[in-house]
Amino acid sequence: MNLNLYSTMADGYSSNSQKIRVLTENWVNEYIYCPNCGSSILGYENNRPVADFYCPNCNEEYELKSKKDKLGKKIVDGAYTTMIKRLKSDSNPNFFFLNYDKTSLDIINFLVVPKYFFVPEIIEKRKPLSSSARRAGWTGCNILLDTIPDSGKIFYIKDGKNESKDKILDNWNKTSFLKHIGTLQSKGWLLDIIKCIDRLKKSSFLLLDIYQFEDFLKLKHPDNNNIQAKIRQQLQLLRDKGYIEFESRGKYKLKK
Repeated sequence: MNLNLYSTMADGYSSNSQKIRVLTENWVNEYIYCPNCGSSILGYENNRPVADFYCPNCNEEYELKSKKDKLGKKIVDGAYTTMIKRLKSDSNPNFFFLNYDKTSLDIINFLVVPKYFFVPEIIEKRKPLSSSARRAGWTGCNILLDTIPDSGKIFYIKDGKNESKDKILDNWNKTSFLKHIGTLQSKGWLLDIIKCIDRLKKSSFLLLDIYQFEDFLKLKHPDNNNIQAKIRQQLQLLRDKGYIEFESRGKYKLKK
């Protein structure tokens, strides 16, 4: 896999943003495969409102976002109301994020975030454009990468190094059960427990370790008056789905 974006395809463009769009889309077309099934992906025609790429084998769709220099904690996206509406529909694509060095055009990071990790709380509403702007009042949004659980950020390339195809497909499969979780509220609870597990930064943990996040979870879910029981329920569900394993009473570990 070539980890540099340069191609003569962009030589005819004068705008830097157009050049980067052509270079990044060309690179993805050439080197990236579907993380769901491993097949080659194809690009949609330009200006499609929902996605940039699709898999002809399994029909998964992907939108590409690129960012120069550091990947950072957030990615600029489009209209806030449009994004929130998409999260509540079946038309939301998975997201590819490509991070590159603006001088060398070397790719630093490339990852995919499955669409079922997108819940309203990871979308930050930006300030409306001023009255003097051409699109006065328009309100955009940011995608808050740092609020997405580690297992929802599946790297093809991390800090300039490739991950194996088998590992990428396996990492995607580990969380695919989330696509079948019905409501955003139910999904939100599971994602919050997964985030708590992430914050422990260890492969084996105790039920008591997760109880330490009771105040955090109460703030996120103020209508729930029995947080500890909900924690146990969610851990049971994560165990049933194969995300974690039960070792002994009150003791769990992340499934490899």
